Amino acid sequence: MLQASEYQSLPYLSWWWRTKDYSRVMHRRSLDRTKAARLLVAAMYMGMGVQIAVAVACIIAGAYGRLDGGIYFGLGVLLLTPIIWAHIIVLPIVLVRLIIQRPRQAALIKESRQIFAKHKGLKIAIAGSYGKTSMKELLVTVLSQKLNVAATPGNKNVTVSHAYFAKRLTGQEDVVIIEYGEGAPGDVELFSAYTQPTHAVITGIAPAHLDQYKTVSAAAKDIFSVASAVPKGNTYVNISTELTREFAPEGIVGFDSKQALGYSITGINMTIQGTSFALTKDKTKIHFKSGLVGLHQVPVLAFVAAFALQQGLTPQQVQAGMEATKPYEHRMQPYPLAGAWVIDDTYNGNLEGIRAGTELLSQLSAKRKIYVTPGLVDQGHEAQRVHQEIGQLITKASPDIVVLMRNSTTAAIQKGLELGGYRGNVRIEDDPLEFYQNLDQFVAQGDLVLMQNDWTDNYA
Repeated sequence: MLQASEYQSLPYLSWWWRTKDYSRVMHRRSLDRTKAARLLVAAMYMGMGVQIAVAVACIIAGAYGRLDGGIYFGLGVLLLTPIIWAHIIVLPIVLVRLIIQRPRQAALIKESRQIFAKHKGLKIAIAGSYGKTSMKELLVTVLSQKLNVAATPGNKNVTVSHAYFAKRLTGQEDVVIIEYGEGAPGDVELFSAYTQPTHAVITGIAPAHLDQYKTVSAAAKDIFSVASAVPKGNTYVNISTELTREFAPEGIVGFDSKQALGYSITGINMTIQGTSFALTKDKTKIHFKSGLVGLHQVPVLAFVAAFALQQGLTPQQVQAGMEATKPYEHRMQPYPLAGAWVIDDTYNGNLEGIRAGTELLSQLSAKRKIYVTPGLVDQGHEAQRVHQEIGQLITKASPDIVVLMRNSTTAAIQKGLELGGYRGNVRIEDDPLEFYQNLDQFVAQGDLVLMQNDWTDNYA
């Protein structure tokens, strides 16, 4: 669980103190025996061995009258071994981080700032509460049809991963794309200072990381701070949602499902296999097809296409790039299963993602519609309100069956379903892993299943 908490001491200890049943710690995943994990396990076993040896020595000494209370002390130490080492195990992590890791990373980050500053290519920062990785991958796929493009890998989106990424740049790239993974106040401002972007794309604002930001307003302020780091007119914002429009500052370039960078968006069509649309300006009309699913994808796809055209790509190159796009793993990823269609949208999650998913579920046809979710993590004091709203959004989609995973948010989602007037079947699962592993036994021919969000074992 320490590894699942990314070796962060406070989240790990918080999980330890609130957990009542430790038998399911490795239920959904097992320890990945990385070098760091092997060293920690070895250190723990050695320390426990020394502790047990001391305890046994105390017991023996007490039995022979050489140590008053030695038996009771030794037995106490033996019984408390798991508890003691559940806490001591964080000490080497803290020490290594303070003595070795932080100084090394500080030097690397300082060097990366110089690398980014000297780079002559477009440096595009991707920020927002959701959709950052998808936006990044879309830009890479389309712009690479003509330009030399480099982007931060996977979800490596914090300062130190930006620094490692900078070390791999050659300086010959036409475009460098940097994903910003905000998690606490000041993160985006810090990322901007080190990466020094020339352009910024903000994917949207939603309640996220409220355990750190406390309010949506604080999160939005941090995310939009990137606009101050780029030239005026170079900040592009997906203004499709009311919450994003509320916090967007003046001077940004907005895009939505109707327009993007001076192009009108028309001819929108969506199926389980993908999405198509056209960009129109004056007498020019360009048709595009993408493998991404959902009408909520249209503003993003249209922006990427329009931006690519601005960067000198031909319509044919942009069309080829769009046709090469496909759903990313666990992000609105459709696949057939036992005669049904499953849309896997289980990568993390946020309220706007829930909104997009439930709208998609309502738009597609099926014999039977099934919605599956454990709820959202990191919602802070907004958790009750957010999950009641989720219940109401689910109700609007009118699924035949709602499957909830039992946790601290379940009751709030049920309350939202009740407030929305949901009349279908609600099923509560105590073992999410068993449900997902046996999904083929649950679905039938013609079903459509939407699975949204994930709930790892380090959350209650």
